[in-house]
Amino acid sequence: MESFSRKVKEELSKLNNLSNKSLVKFELQGYLLTSNSNKFTTENEYNINRFSKLLSNSGLDDFKIEMQGNKFCITTKKKIEIDQEINDIEEAKAIVRGSFMGAGSITDPKSKYHLEIVFQTEENALKVNHILNHFEINSKVLKRAKNYIIYLKDGEEISKFLAFIGANSSVLKFEENRVIRDVRNNVNRIVNCETANLNKVIKTSVKQIEDIKFIKKCNKFKELSEGEKELAYLRLNNPESSLTELGKMLDNPISKSGVNHRMKAIQKKAEEIRKSQI
Repeated sequence: MESFSRKVKEELSKLNNLSNKSLVKFELQGYLLTSNSNKFTTENEYNINRFSKLLSNSGLDDFKIEMQGNKFCITTKKKIEIDQEINDIEEAKAIVRGSFMGAGSITDPKSKYHLEIVFQTEENALKVNHILNHFEINSKVLKRAKNYIIYLKDGEEISKFLAFIGANSSVLKFEENRVIRDVRNNVNRIVNCETANLNKVIKTSVKQIEDIKFIKKCNKFKELSEGEKELAYLRLNNPESSLTELGKMLDNPISKSGVNHRMKAIQKKAEEIRKSQI
């Protein structure tokens, strides 16, 4: 089974943005910040493929790729020096994306939340960490043996990070697993509930939250009625609650059937948006 980290890097390796020479150089700079040498080694074929394309698109064709055991190794004849000043958010994203591709990893969100990028120098780690913090992604730096690690352990922050570097499909998968995990954790705190009822609440809640986040992502949230918006926010903040409980939380409480009616309207809006994108 492929790891979640591998799937993220596969998605990033296929981003169709290599025609932008400026962003190519910034992404390459991100790789180099983690390496500090003319040699880059990885077990991930998507990673080595992306790195070689970045080199070629930057006019740096003097490199060779070979296998060392089960690892891919790409070597340039001389150390590459790229140090450009960041002028906009897309350039910042490119540097962070390159750093993650070069030496980043993320655990499967089904087990725990942990993302990290390994740097050989504190200066480079702080540089990328500053970019993340500037764009309100709350990462931190720690020293581990001879390396310096940028790490994230909060699910919301990791989701923001993945979106920032352009791993949009991975964000949706991560959020799906995060909702399921968080709902289950909350459900486990509830006593004297039947397993069948809990599974029904989880399944229904996950689908409703997916629809709401999809509508927001497509900038169509404003098209919901005020009552539907209020219910949507309640559902996002109370993934473990039943429809009856949600109805009681509204400013003007309504019955379970009333809540169900609004939820169906939200579901219908999500379905309409999906059909319009086909």
